[in-house]
Amino acid sequence: MTTALVRTIAEEALGHSLPHRRMEDWRWTDLRQMIDKPYPPRQQVTEDVGEVERLLKASLFHGIAATRMVFVNGAYDAAHSRRANEALAFRAEATEPVQMMNAAFATDGAHVTLSGNADTPLELVLISTDAAPRTVATRNLIEVEAGASATIIETHIGEGSYLANSVTEIRIGEGARLDRVKVELEAREAIHLAHAHVTLAANVTFRDFTLTSGAKLNRQNGTYTFLGEGTDAKISGAYLLAGKQHADSRLVVDHRVPNCASRELFKCVMDDHARGIFQGKVIVQPHAQKTDGKQSSHALLLSETAEFDAKPELEIYADDVACGHGATSGDLNHDHVFYLKSRGIPEAEAKAMLIAAFVGEAFEMVAHDGIREALGDYAARWLTEHRRAG
Repeated sequence: MTTALVRTIAEEALGHSLPHRRMEDWRWTDLRQMIDKPYPPRQQVTEDVGEVERLLKASLFHGIAATRMVFVNGAYDAAHSRRANEALAFRAEATEPVQMMNAAFATDGAHVTLSGNADTPLELVLISTDAAPRTVATRNLIEVEAGASATIIETHIGEGSYLANSVTEIRIGEGARLDRVKVELEAREAIHLAHAHVTLAANVTFRDFTLTSGAKLNRQNGTYTFLGEGTDAKISGAYLLAGKQHADSRLVVDHRVPNCASRELFKCVMDDHARGIFQGKVIVQPHAQKTDGKQSSHALLLSETAEFDAKPELEIYADDVACGHGATSGDLNHDHVFYLKSRGIPEAEAKAMLIAAFVGEAFEMVAHDGIREALGDYAARWLTEHRRAG
């Protein structure tokens, strides 16, 4: 089946055109060319309980999150969940093509209201097990009440060849704190498309970290809107990519009010023919004086064929601000590798240690010790495991 025919079938199934390189926001991720098979909406699938339980144990946070909500092939799984799902009425209008696909195909999703001070993290586990290529779409709403404090984990994991499309809206009330950790460990033949829309009231503390390491094609959008003064948001991420994996993150941080701070930090590691893209835009509206907004992206290229593209942007319409951006890319420091080898550490282990240290700066924004350690453990073994699998 030719690519053109596949694209036609896919677009017919989705009901609209896929994004392509002539669209500025998608210049590096041409879905019309990259989606090589049709992904019709998910049909009813009878879950394999054993497979679900095995994938649950594969979560990096198995045993850390005492409370969890599980969604299998786009449907809430009460048998494996430890928290009931609230009625979900979130159906925002969408004009962007991938979100339109989500609005048309979403079958379920998490609706969570967080109040008080939660002692343990809540994990949302989104599992895909379809044998045939399908679109699995979920739509989530997370509401954090004023003054509340919570940690929420979002784990995406699966097996097979599928397209996962997730849209999440997060509303954070005045004086609240939310630590959000998202981990994308989809199947290696999967496609992961995601949007997060976050609105922040006054005096909010928000920490948002994303690990991207699973799917062959990954595109994640994030929109962060400051609606109240005195809010501090730190948005970080890490790529661990190999083979021909492709990951593209586009973030828009919209400062609409004065006296707020934002930080974006992405640490990206690419091996083999992998490609990583970071697109970050900070907007400072005319009345958002005293804004402190900075973004940076740093890439570690482990092979001559790996690639990293960065597009940092600042749109500033106020005159009393402190904003900046930066981007770097390069190879492992060979002097550091030599130093570790001279201390009796094998080369593979030395490189793994340096990679873990490189992405560890992004992990430091995760407040929960157990979650941060689990991320560090994954990073430390990633290089060895992916090269062994290759």
